[in-house]
This record gives sequence, structure tokens and C-alpha cells, in this order.
Amino acid sequence: MLENNKQKDCQNICNDFHSTIEFLGKRWIGIIIYSLFKGPKRYHEILENIPGISDRLLTERLRDLEKEGLIVKRILTTPKRKVEYELTQSGKKLEDVFLTIVTWTQAKNDS
Repeated sequence: MLENNKQKDCQNICNDFHSTIEFLGKRWIGIIIYSLFKGPKRYHEILENIPGISDRLLTERLRDLEKEGLIVKRILTTPKRKVEYELTQSGKKLEDVFLTIVTWTQAKNDS
């Protein structure tokens, strides 16, 4: 019985890990999150910081991140309607993970 529980725990951890890595590995997700580590940004600021991403794909990825609870979309009350995106507490927790991965990748590429 204990061995069965260990297998289930291992399978759950593997499934959760895989689905998380798969989500974060979607094209553009990582760089969008990375750009928001520096603070809230408006849509066009994110678009300008990521050469090669289309309007449609940026909109889709921002919706994905919002659905996962990693960012929040804020509509600013100004004379012109402005939208701003910011990492949630959950999204901010990824900063150390991202920096560790970047450091590891650079070290791996240097060797």
C-alpha cells in the first residue's frame, strides 16, 4: 500500500512538473514574464520589448498568463483608456526560478 502511494505521489509530481514546464515553455511566455519582472507595463511597452511577436500572439499569451493567475490586467482610469499588465504574487515568485535557469543555461553554454 505504501509503495502504491509513493508511485501515485511520484506520478502526480511528474505530471505537475511536466505541465508547468510545458506552459512556461510556450513560445513567448518566458520573455513576457521576464519583461514584467521590472514592474507593470502597458500592452504596447511589452510589444516593443519583444521583437518578432505579433499583436494576436501577444494578446493570446497575455490571456493565457492571466488565466493561470500569473498576471493581472488592470484598466487605468485616465482620459484615454489604458491597460496595464502586472505580475501577481504567484508570478513574482518565478523570478528566482527564471534567474536560476538563465544562469544555468549561460554556464552550460560557456562550457
